[in-house]
Amino acid sequence: MRGATHFPSASHLIHTPMQAEIITTGTELLLGTIVDTNAAYLSQQLSRIGLDLYFRTTVGDNVQRITTAIRQALDRSDVVITTGGLGPTVDDVTRQAVAEATGRPLVFKEDLWIHIQELFARWGTSPKENNRRQAFVPEGSIVVENPVGTAPAFIVETPRGIVISLPGVPRELEYLMTSSILPYLKEELQTGERIIKSRTLRTCGIGESVIDDLISDLMTSSNPTVGLSAHPGQTDVRITAKASSEKLADELIAGMEAKVRERLGDAIYGVGEETLEEVVTRMLVRRGLRIAIVETNTGGLIARRLASAPQGQQVLAASIVVESPAEACEILSLDEEEVAGGLVQAQVAILIAEKTRLLRSVDLGLAVMGSMEAEETIYAADTGVSFEL
Repeated sequence: MRGATHFPSASHLIHTPMQAEIITTGTELLLGTIVDTNAAYLSQQLSRIGLDLYFRTTVGDNVQRITTAIRQALDRSDVVITTGGLGPTVDDVTRQAVAEATGRPLVFKEDLWIHIQELFARWGTSPKENNRRQAFVPEGSIVVENPVGTAPAFIVETPRGIVISLPGVPRELEYLMTSSILPYLKEELQTGERIIKSRTLRTCGIGESVIDDLISDLMTSSNPTVGLSAHPGQTDVRITAKASSEKLADELIAGMEAKVRERLGDAIYGVGEETLEEVVTRMLVRRGLRIAIVETNTGGLIARRLASAPQGQQVLAASIVVESPAEACEILSLDEEEVAGGLVQAQVAILIAEKTRLLRSVDLGLAVMGSMEAEETIYAADTGVSFEL
């Protein structure tokens, strides 16, 4: 296990276009006791070299079920990457499942066992007898040296496709993916500089069905593709392009983004991971404006979100929560007659926004007056300055 790992050519195994599939193993993943970060990482890395990813599967520590998952994956994908189950314990059964799925016996590799013993010696201890399990790999597989852990990775090339088995420890997986697996896939499968790149446009104040109606024709595009992802209070528009270079991918995305922006206009508030509160805070800071907010049924949530953004405390002058007309009169010096019909009225919301701005001596006053029972909310803003956001 010394020196660089050598990969014999496998390009004859893959057809174009190429697609990959990820199988993460571990009962703890199914139980939710551990969050599967490996699948997300692998998805990001595969997109960088232009491998389409159509399926991700999670399987418990059961050799029959993992075997079935691998066989099914080989029926529909060119490259199958498994993670986890390469350790020394009885429930580490991935190597056995790969062997059964590809019709190859497990064979003991003396050089792997020596490598494992050397690692333990470096750590000042000795391997247990169960560590010998880690020296077994499917016959004919390519062993990938793992200098940062005891679980060696391996690659099995078959006429149906390629199975790559990686350890589940994130640090080991990421090291092996960067140092060995990505170079292997790029060189041996001739993916070249083909990449997949995405850009996300974030919207608010507009429903998913409305967006679909406005850009449905754009969503039929094959490259770049356009898709929607709905979240509470907002919908993301994702544009994904495949190209031979990052520059060309950016150009494809830019052209589609211009069309989407033309259709959706101001409903788009940000890109990527930007949050609404970050964008609003940035606008207020740029213009030197401060805001005071009065809320009812939202219970101060809007103010808290604004305050949580970078520089949010700088722009938020006051956060007031009122639960009744009497409380609004007391806090904001209103007459009872002015709120006689309740807080959830347009004229009352306007009045409260104005009162709040004046009492707090700020540039903007925002009133969010809602009723829990009727699920009705009225918004009103008052400004003492003239500006455009």
